[in-house]
Amino acid sequence: MKPHVICLMASSVDGRILPSRWRPKGAAGNLFERVHDDLAGDAWLIGRVTGQEFAKGKPYPASTGESFPREHWFSRRDAKAYGVVLDAHGKIGWGRSDIGGDPIVVVLSETVADAHLAGLRSEGVSYIFGGKSELDLNLTLDILNRELGVKRLLLEGGGGTNGAFLRAGLVDELDLILCPALDGAKGAPSVFDSTETEADQRAPVTAMTLESSRTLEGGAMLLRYRIQNEGRQG
Repeated sequence: MKPHVICLMASSVDGRILPSRWRPKGAAGNLFERVHDDLAGDAWLIGRVTGQEFAKGKPYPASTGESFPREHWFSRRDAKAYGVVLDAHGKIGWGRSDIGGDPIVVVLSETVADAHLAGLRSEGVSYIFGGKSELDLNLTLDILNRELGVKRLLLEGGGGTNGAFLRAGLVDELDLILCPALDGAKGAPSVFDSTETEADQRAPVTAMTLESSRTLEGGAMLLRYRIQNEGRQG
């Protein structure tokens, strides 16, 4: 069963998502964290680049004498919420087992080396396998639901990860915190992004319905859209 996927992002008025580039500075404040908490997801999900920003460790050793089956492994199954990170090729050395108290669950491909699995286990970092050599996002969502009971997932970037879910028709809702700031320059990632090779792929979105809008402090707006994708109901 697929969880309900809510893409939660804060952006400048021109749709960019790196607050360090925005002017005036500080426009986002702590609005994102507050809305995140209000939404009360069973899990939140980010991509490898964003995940790397939370890592405190060094890459794990390149070799190990151990071997592990390519089966999901969990250090915890009883958390109120999980922090899910896509890391298909096992690039991140964590140096921690949780982010803000939410246990980390890494989504890997089956090509990841045993040494990386040993490193994750040694730090108590749970992992699941979302594909053989590349990640299948549909499969990943199914595993999170089946193994951890995730029914409500907050998709929180970066732009490339958001874009991949959007093009796969997996985003059910967009909660956009529109901040009173501008980026105004080329090169920053946007709320939904792609690689050059994916630039011609269009998302299967058939309708967007504004469910609610409200003004937040400092002139920011929270816009909530329900998204209808081809072949999906709700």
